[in-house]
Amino acid sequence: MGKYETAKLRNLGIVGQGDAGKTSLTEAILYNTGMTDRLGRVDDGTSTMDFEPEEIKRQITISSSLNHCEWGDCSLHIVDTPGYTNFLHDTRNCLRILGGSVLVVSAVDGVKAQTLKIWEWSNEFEVPRIVFVNKMDRDRADFLKAVDDVQKSLDTRAIAIAMPVGSGEDFKGIIDLIDMKARFFKFDGKGTYDETEIPAEYLEEAQRLRTSMVEAAAEADDELMEKYLETETLDRDDLLRGLREGTLTKVFTPVLCGSATANIGVRNLLNAIVNCLPSPIDKGIQYGKNPKNGEADQRRPDPKEPFSAMVFKTISDPYAGKLTLFRIYSGTLKSDSTVYNPNKDITERIGQIFELEGKKQRALTEAEAGDIVAVAKLKETATGDTLCDAAKPIVYASPMALKPVISFALAAKSKGDEDKIMSSLHRIMEEDPTYQVQRDEETKEMILSGMGQVHVEVAVEKLKRKFGVEVLLKEPKVPYRETFKKTVKQHYRHKKQSGGRGQFADVHIEIAPLARGEGYRFIDKVVGGVIPRQFIPAVDKGIQESLKHGILAGYPVQDFSVTLYDGSHHSVDSSEMAFKIAGSMAFKKGMEEANPILLEPVMHMEITVPDDCVGDVIGDMNSRRGKVLGVEPQGGSQNIAVQVPMSEVLKYAPELRSMTSDRGLFTMEFSHYEEVPPHLTAKILAEHKSAAAE
Repeated sequence: MGKYETAKLRNLGIVGQGDAGKTSLTEAILYNTGMTDRLGRVDDGTSTMDFEPEEIKRQITISSSLNHCEWGDCSLHIVDTPGYTNFLHDTRNCLRILGGSVLVVSAVDGVKAQTLKIWEWSNEFEVPRIVFVNKMDRDRADFLKAVDDVQKSLDTRAIAIAMPVGSGEDFKGIIDLIDMKARFFKFDGKGTYDETEIPAEYLEEAQRLRTSMVEAAAEADDELMEKYLETETLDRDDLLRGLREGTLTKVFTPVLCGSATANIGVRNLLNAIVNCLPSPIDKGIQYGKNPKNGEADQRRPDPKEPFSAMVFKTISDPYAGKLTLFRIYSGTLKSDSTVYNPNKDITERIGQIFELEGKKQRALTEAEAGDIVAVAKLKETATGDTLCDAAKPIVYASPMALKPVISFALAAKSKGDEDKIMSSLHRIMEEDPTYQVQRDEETKEMILSGMGQVHVEVAVEKLKRKFGVEVLLKEPKVPYRETFKKTVKQHYRHKKQSGGRGQFADVHIEIAPLARGEGYRFIDKVVGGVIPRQFIPAVDKGIQESLKHGILAGYPVQDFSVTLYDGSHHSVDSSEMAFKIAGSMAFKKGMEEANPILLEPVMHMEITVPDDCVGDVIGDMNSRRGKVLGVEPQGGSQNIAVQVPMSEVLKYAPELRSMTSDRGLFTMEFSHYEEVPPHLTAKILAEHKSAAAE
C-alpha cells in the first residue's frame, strides 16, 4: 500500500452488538477492496480477522483485530471490534483512538443494550459514526423498524441514504438515495449487480426518504440551507458536502443497509466511509498535558509536529514476545529510533514498525500522524500509555479501566504450578488489563476476576494454549465477617509461674458493637497507672491478632470497639507478652457472650436491560434478597440500581444473559456488609463445619 497524506486517511472501527455481523462486514470490505482474494466467513473458520483459536471455537470476536485497505483515493485503517458484553472493554479502548465508526445493527434484532453502551462511549470520545443495517436477507428483517429503533434508542437523527429492495427471501438489492438508482444484486458473492431505474412500487418511499436526506444535508450547513431554500434541491456535490458536515458534527447519523455475508451494499458503505467519516485532520487537535508541569498541551495531526501516540492494545505471545499497538496523533516515527514514555518516565527503543493485516504483519520504514501501527518488544509500555518525543513530552488521557463483574477461584491441575500460573496470568493481563488476579489471604485462594464467565474461561484457555498451564475454575468463597450485637464486660487474669521470672497481666475490657463499616476501635481509659503505659499497646495488639478469627466460623471480626478500663500488673512478672495474651484471651471470652452474628458482603449493581425485561429482572433480584433502589430510563432500555448479597450473584453474568437473550449489561462493586438472616446463618455454619471436617 502506498503512502497517503493525512487528509486521505480514515481510521474507523466496525462496532456493534454481538452477532450483528461486524466481522462478516469487515471481511466483505477487505474482499471488495482487493485486500483478500476470497470472502472470509466466520462460521467456517476462514475469517481473516477472527483468527485466535478461542474465536474460531466460539464463532465470536473476542479481541479487536486490525487491517487496512484502499478505496477511491483514501487509505482505510479498519479495527474489527468485539460486540459481546464480556469483551466490550476492548471496544472501548479502540474507540478512544478511532476517527469514526460504522455501527452495525441487525435488521432482525434492532438495538441491544450493548449497542447503547457502545454509542455512549462513542459520544464520550466524540466519534462520528454511520449505521449499517445488516442481515436484510434474513427472515423478519425490517429496515424502517431498525432505523426507527436507532433514532429512538440512541437519541440521534437517523437519516437513510440507502434503502433495501425487499427483505428476507425477497431481498434483491438496494436503492442508492444519493444517485436515485436501484441496484439488483446477482448473489454471486462477488458483489456484482445491475443498475436500473427505481421500480415503481418503491419510488414513493425512495422519494420520501430522499427528501428527508436532502433537508438534513441542507440544515447541516448555512450556505447549503440558503441554496436549498432558493432552489428546493441540492446537486450531488452539495448533497455529499452536507452529508459529510452533518456526520462530522453529529447533527445526524447516515444509515445504509445490505447483507455482509451476501456481499450486498458493501461498496455503497465504502463510499459513505470515504465521504462522511473524518480524516485525522478533520478530528483536529489532540489535547493532553505536559508531564513536567501538568499544564495543558496539544498536538496537531501533522507529520511535522513532535511525535506523539497512544497505546490502545497489547498482544502478548510466548514466542514472539509483546506486540504494542498505537495510534500516532502527531509527527513521524521511523524504525530504529527512541521514544519517551511519560507515564513510566522511561525511554523505549523502537525496532521494526509493522502494519497489521489480521494475524499477519507488514513491515514499514516509517509511519506518520493518523497511522495505526505496531512495534515489538517494548519493555515497560502498557495499554493506555502515551509515547512521544522526549524533547516535547505530552500525556494523553486514557480510558478508565472497567471493573470486573465476576470472580473465580483458580486451582492448579498439577502440583507446583502455582508460581507459573501467576506469572502467566500477568502476561495475559498485559493484553487485557480488565483481568484482575489476587491471592486472597483470608481464604488462601487465587482469585481471577473478569468481565463475565466467558471472559474468565477464555483466560483459562489461553493459559493452556500459550503457556502450557492447566487450571481448574471454582466458585470463590464468600468473604463473610463476624461481629457482635451486645455490649459485654470481660475480665481476664493471665498468671503463669514456671520457675524464675513468671508472667502476669490482668485486664478489664468492655466490648461494644459499632455501626456497619466502622471497623475496629481501641479505647484506653486506664487511670491511676494500674497498667503501665508501655503495656497498653500490647493489649491492643493481642486483640487485633484475635479478631482475625471469629468464634462462629473463623471469619474476621469487625465493627466493634474495645475499651480497656482497668487492670493490674506485677512489678517483676508483667511484660508486653503477658498483656498481649491477656488482651487476646479476654477478647475471645467476651466474643462468646456478646451475641456474635455473621455479616455478608452486599454489592451495588447497575443493570441495564430492555424495557420488556425489567419485570423479570426485578423479580429475580427480589428472589435473591436484593433491594431495588431505583429504575431510570436510558434510551430504549432501563437502568436498575440494586443492592444484593454477593453470595446471590456469584454467577449472575450467564443468568442475566439467559434472562434477557444477551441484551443485558451490568456493573458490580462492593457496597457494605449486612447481617446474614438467622436461617441462612445456620446453613452457612453447617457448610463451613462440613468443609473444615473434610
